[in-house]
Amino acid sequence: MAPSAIDPPAAILPSIKDTKKPRDFKQLPIPLPTRRRLEAAGIDLSKGYPYTPLSPLYVQDAEQIRNEPREYVDAGSRADPEKKALFSAAKQIIHLTNHIGTEIVGLQLKDLTDRQKDELALLIAERSVVFFRDQDLSPQEQRALGAYYGEVEVHPQGSQVPGLPGVSVIWPDLMKQVRKANFRQPGGAGMWHTDLVYERQPAGITHLHNDTVPKLGGDTLWASGYAAYSKLSPDFRKIIDGKYAVARSAGDYLDRNDPTSGPKHIERLHPIVRVHPATGWKSLFVNRVWTGKIVGLDQAESDVILNYLFDVYEKNVDIQVRFKWTPGTSALWDNRITIHNASWDYEGAEERHGTRVTSLAEAPFFDPEAPTRREALGLEDN
Repeated sequence: MAPSAIDPPAAILPSIKDTKKPRDFKQLPIPLPTRRRLEAAGIDLSKGYPYTPLSPLYVQDAEQIRNEPREYVDAGSRADPEKKALFSAAKQIIHLTNHIGTEIVGLQLKDLTDRQKDELALLIAERSVVFFRDQDLSPQEQRALGAYYGEVEVHPQGSQVPGLPGVSVIWPDLMKQVRKANFRQPGGAGMWHTDLVYERQPAGITHLHNDTVPKLGGDTLWASGYAAYSKLSPDFRKIIDGKYAVARSAGDYLDRNDPTSGPKHIERLHPIVRVHPATGWKSLFVNRVWTGKIVGLDQAESDVILNYLFDVYEKNVDIQVRFKWTPGTSALWDNRITIHNASWDYEGAEERHGTRVTSLAEAPFFDPEAPTRREALGLEDN
């Protein structure tokens, strides 16, 4: 049976009764490659596209979404370290920089065996982001791959493919109806960030499949948290190791106990240096958009340290990869060990559309005995 649109909209949890209506988006022309992909997958577009759920009104309700601990085993921890099943099936493996980014040629994500999926998870954990061009991939197949890697995040406010909770729609033309970007202020994705840090167990692997892209411009950049941590002096690492900071949500809500007090965000505490469970390597875990004050420090002290960490993460071009999209390309990256930034240099002059699936991972943890990536690879790191 083909997925159908949901009419009328509902909150993502039946227990959430107090909601606010989603923004009344004007129906936009769907880009032709997107429409062909969705219709070939049997997506019901008759009630409009995309579907947007009713958002929780109160932060107390939003905080209860996925607020229970859940078991998580990283697929990369099951993988053959040599990745023989994955690499032997590919036509070519292209490492795009020394520290971050790999492109795999000649494989279809929808056809991967479980063994290959595990090896891909380990490769993502080691190389931070992996690219596959020319993918014949339906939104259903994309979600199924995400579910293999962990619980698929269903956003309480974000737009999604009708009938497919967890398949988020990334469509700049749609977002123009919320906030019109411009050359000086390109908007949300045009700032260095990582996704869903406010979750109790934040994002692991995110899979963005772009079916429609500009002919010129619109690249995405990623930076390595492993390498950013190694840019710090050993003595400075000791200052931040084991420290926690506030991670906040993008969406805002009202306080049920004080509705006139202004917008509130979901906030949780996470370590600012974490360890990846599959590699065992330390990574910086901060981003300028969603990381707030370091616990135990005065605001001024925290600001000095965090702004320095943000600069190290964002401004060292040797720990970044810049990727030029082509239609039908998938990027799979690990939010635990990266930040990313979408270039808006095409200024909205051409269509762009993608679908995104994010697999939630473990509660972030720190291990003082864990090595850095450079130490694990036998590289100088002092």
